[in-house]
Amino acid sequence: MTMAETPVTIKVMDNGPYVVEGPITILDAQGNAFALPQGRAVALCRCGMSTTKPFCSGAHRNGFQDASRA
Repeated sequence: MTMAETPVTIKVMDNGPYVVEGPITILDAQGNAFALPQGRAVALCRCGMSTTKPFCSGAHRNGFQDASRA
């Protein structure tokens, strides 16, 4: 399977981040791409408490609660 054929998946973790796998590009407000680890999933903050936004720093462990279901 080539990179273009690799599906992108986004998993919502209970009381945690969005875990994104697949070939993605994440841009900041100015359109600059963040450096991402090749072939590895990234965790994106959804609690608003991360010190490494837009990435998860684990700060959600201090009390973020959201176990949404699709």
